[in-house]
Amino acid sequence: MTTKKEIQALLRFLSQDARIPLPTAMSKIKELQSANLTSSDSLAKSSITAIQAIFTDEKLAKQVLSAAKRITKKRGREPGDPSSESPAKRKKTVSTGDVATPAAIEESLALPKSDADEEELAKIIVHTNRAPLVLAFATKLLEFTMPTQPLSSRLSLAQAVVSVNARTKALSLGIEKGTSAENDGWGQGQPKIRVMGRSIRVMKRWGYEWKEKPEAAGNLKETSDAMDSQKTLKQDSEADDEPALWGLDLEALRSSNGPLVSGAQGAEGSGLPIYTAQSARAYLLKSFASVPSPTDEASSPKKKSAAMLKVEKQWNLGLVLRALDLVFQSWALLDREELDKRAWAWYVAVRPEVENGVAGWGGKGEVKLSQILNLRRKG
Repeated sequence: MTTKKEIQALLRFLSQDARIPLPTAMSKIKELQSANLTSSDSLAKSSITAIQAIFTDEKLAKQVLSAAKRITKKRGREPGDPSSESPAKRKKTVSTGDVATPAAIEESLALPKSDADEEELAKIIVHTNRAPLVLAFATKLLEFTMPTQPLSSRLSLAQAVVSVNARTKALSLGIEKGTSAENDGWGQGQPKIRVMGRSIRVMKRWGYEWKEKPEAAGNLKETSDAMDSQKTLKQDSEADDEPALWGLDLEALRSSNGPLVSGAQGAEGSGLPIYTAQSARAYLLKSFASVPSPTDEASSPKKKSAAMLKVEKQWNLGLVLRALDLVFQSWALLDREELDKRAWAWYVAVRPEVENGVAGWGGKGEVKLSQILNLRRKG
């Protein structure tokens, strides 16, 4: 019997690796289970005829078989070898292990990607609350304004923006009382940067050497989404020498009563009062649900499984990031400061509508990707 984790891994493979539309992938799960084709390994060992019997379309069948063979080859093991690990298991090992190379850490944090075109994106509506949308905006913005920072840093800095904004809002609504750790002087002496107009304290990750060496440039370029020349804005020459950064959690620093000691921190930051990349990534992955259409509700009496919903949310995140990517690409002529200044207004223009005041705290609503696409530079 196929477990929930296996179904989730299969859906992830079909939608992300084989690039099969998620609704199509979900509709084929039962047939794949019946044919005992429930992993990339089993699909790689299968024939094009067997796969085409399920997907019917020859092009889709070839996509699945090709992707399955590519994945098994990348692992460096024969299809069906019980010692081969799924990408999900490898990522879990990297994120929880005590020792991991910076390159492995960054790879384990990879976010879902999509190559959906504008027409497809314009039809998508997701259901979410405001905080994860801020997080998605900030993460993608930093890819353009601070492209030399590793993904772990961008996720940490983006989460810092979310937290600073949330605390400001909570104070204005009376949900939280007292002065902030920032106003109490915690983090004093640490550098500041601005992201989406918010000032956040950061800590330099001295010794975290994630950058590629000249002889290994080809390998790391395949896994890095931060060095695309099309996305690089005008920057000072010193930017390339800037160390990786963490977003500081000043409230956690105050709670622990300090002190703050820096070092060559990896993925989790060695218990430091920082916003971890893993928690930011996990929040993004679970926060973008689909909005069911009336026809979906009428034709689907059975609820989707937890595994299917999880993969669907990841698929949606890829679409949201793809739409944001198109927006920021269109404004790549701006310098980093100007782009940062405009980003908050763009977020406000598309954020989900919620009730005013305390009643709307944490409320969810619809985000239309067509509205995000409308933020692109005209002409």
